[in-house]
Amino acid sequence: MSHKFINWFLFVILCFIWGSSFELMKLGMFENHDLSKPVLSPYQVATIRILCAGLVMLPFAYKAIKTLPKNVLLYIILSGLIGSFIPAFLFCIAETKIGGGIAGSLNSLTPLFVIVVGAVFFNLVTTTRKIVGVVIGLAGSVFLIYANAQDQHVNNYLYISFVILATVLYGFNVNMVVKKLTGVPSIQIAAIAFSFLIIPAIIILYYTGYFSLNLLESKYILATSASSALGILATAIASILFYSLMKRAGGLFASTVTYGIPFVAIGWGLLNGEHITILHVIGLIIILCGVYLANKN
Repeated sequence: MSHKFINWFLFVILCFIWGSSFELMKLGMFENHDLSKPVLSPYQVATIRILCAGLVMLPFAYKAIKTLPKNVLLYIILSGLIGSFIPAFLFCIAETKIGGGIAGSLNSLTPLFVIVVGAVFFNLVTTTRKIVGVVIGLAGSVFLIYANAQDQHVNNYLYISFVILATVLYGFNVNMVVKKLTGVPSIQIAAIAFSFLIIPAIIILYYTGYFSLNLLESKYILATSASSALGILATAIASILFYSLMKRAGGLFASTVTYGIPFVAIGWGLLNGEHITILHVIGLIIILCGVYLANKN
């Protein structure tokens, strides 16, 4: 297979996996997507996600730790924190008040923050065209936030800001991986990053009361299964694929996976009765236009 074909294949797989992750979060937190019927807390869903990712990657961690220098290990652990651990909590908390389709749409801001963070903190050269693209994308996000407020008639700005903060952290992570971890195999990055989070995850689950729940009850089995799928598919496996795509095609191309994610997320949202209006779609299109302009060769 050609180099470009493999890159695009990884791109499509990541779009589907991460686009579906917003659906899995809802399944973990609410029974039948009914916000009045909570099952697991957002902290428990996010923690199960991280724990399962760590357990899946644990067998690969020992060899990786022995072969890598300590300064590289610190960057990998930091990558796990800002690229997976903290965003997992931010997204789950956000989805207690906003739909998965909206969260997925706002997630498409990631490539813009790759540019902003790269220019401000990593001394990467930018251009007027990229700056204009960032401005258009951010304008689209403001429009999308306005559309959501008009539709819901409630103030969800705080929860929307959690999603935006997660995309900022993704921007930091992409730049750091490309600049500091270029020579490190993708599976080693994921293995070490998630394995170091296993103990904190178990502690959080204990103190949030997860182990005192009736875990054999059907609703908890479904919620735990959805949260586990988040960890295994959307975190561990997808992270390996994403790190591979970054190394093969560069950080900007890899981050544009967020072109496809919102459409998959919106598709799941429509299937589950989320209210998506034409204003939401316009906001998303504006964001993606900004992303395209900022990343256009």
